[in-house]
Amino acid sequence: MEFIKDILSEPSFLMGLIAFIGLVALKKPAHKVMTGTLGPILGYLMLAAGAGVIVNHLSPLAEMIQKGFHITGVVPNNEAVTSVAQKILGVETMSILVMGLVFNLLIARFTRYKYIFLTGHHSFFMACLLSAVLGALKFSGVTLIIVGGFIMGAWSAISPAIGQKYTLKVTDGDEIAMGHFGSIGYYLSAFIGSLVGKNSKNTEDLQVSETWSFLRNTTISTALIMVLFYLIAAIAAGPEFVSTLSDRKNPWIFAVTSGLTFAVGVAIVYAGVRMILSDLIPAFEGIATKIIPNAVPAVDCAVFFPYAPTAVIIGFAFSFLGGFIGMLILGVTGGVLIIPGMVPHFFCGATAGIYGNATGGRRGAMIGSFVNGLLLAFLPALCLPVLGNLGFSNTTFGDVDFGILGILLGRLGEGFGQIGIFVIVGLLALVLVIPSFMSKSKEALNNKAE
Repeated sequence: MEFIKDILSEPSFLMGLIAFIGLVALKKPAHKVMTGTLGPILGYLMLAAGAGVIVNHLSPLAEMIQKGFHITGVVPNNEAVTSVAQKILGVETMSILVMGLVFNLLIARFTRYKYIFLTGHHSFFMACLLSAVLGALKFSGVTLIIVGGFIMGAWSAISPAIGQKYTLKVTDGDEIAMGHFGSIGYYLSAFIGSLVGKNSKNTEDLQVSETWSFLRNTTISTALIMVLFYLIAAIAAGPEFVSTLSDRKNPWIFAVTSGLTFAVGVAIVYAGVRMILSDLIPAFEGIATKIIPNAVPAVDCAVFFPYAPTAVIIGFAFSFLGGFIGMLILGVTGGVLIIPGMVPHFFCGATAGIYGNATGGRRGAMIGSFVNGLLLAFLPALCLPVLGNLGFSNTTFGDVDFGILGILLGRLGEGFGQIGIFVIVGLLALVLVIPSFMSKSKEALNNKAE
């Protein structure tokens, strides 16, 4: 059980396993099975290494901003809340994780929701949220595992389908889907872009004079922007405080090298993504043709970064701005102060910018990611009382889907007990089966470019 748990909670192995099954189904020769299996594993490990560099260098930036601008409050963090929950609900969480993945595959096989969710760490976070909420509502044993697993498996298949028409715009028809539980925020950004972005040019078509042509290099432009961010934060925090973060290194050198290293992390992510896609998508044809017809892989949000690198930076900046303004509004209204977390605003904000740009160009990227930033402030504030009631005070999930599902399940459970949760289960089941009755098509739902 422990071995299976480790495999299922490690996204690189999960991607490698899916690629292996697909290549075997396609009857590829042994050497191609080996290289095609290792490609996605190595690509995801590269992506994770780059993401680790980014996260490690966002933490001191957040601390400098809090110190320099005298902000205190709660910083939403998925890893923090899950680490607390694991101490209380470890077995339940892992059981729901396994059951959720099984339900996801069954749903993909027998309904038109053909999306296979491959972002293992987000599946783990969702299993943790569900075990906490359902456990507090007196679910236990097999009932807890089956109900939690079904909700997780259903949402893992439904959430990519909801915005697949937008995802196809982002990828210019490449058949991958969004496998990240910030999805509602991304789709809302794309919808906003479609409303406000008429005649707005694409972020990737920015006209740059010859003098500034070096900014077309994504790594260099990211480095320059992040160095500026770090220097402003370091100046605000003061050299004494910065030296406590830099192991007594010169604070200005620390700020510059942190910004440059951050850009290296982004470059590593891009390289990992290219390796994943070059091997995973061809291998997935085996799954889609032999085992689960018309299956579509739902992958991590960072996989979409190379499709619009300029929108990544715009999305991050405007999402952070939305989070900052949301924090001020919460402060004025007497709510819990939600400090903008650099990790969710970078990854989720960047992705919201990409989706907003796909439908509304630069204006869509800016406004869509700004609204995403507001959601990353208000939803954790609303979710915090629910988690507090469950024994997780002063910590909350950061991404949009976690906030919405946590609030919905928590409030329904408080108001109607277990009956409210069973109503949700029934509604999800209806959503899953209705498309099969409305059309005889075997294609994945919404998987057609407009």
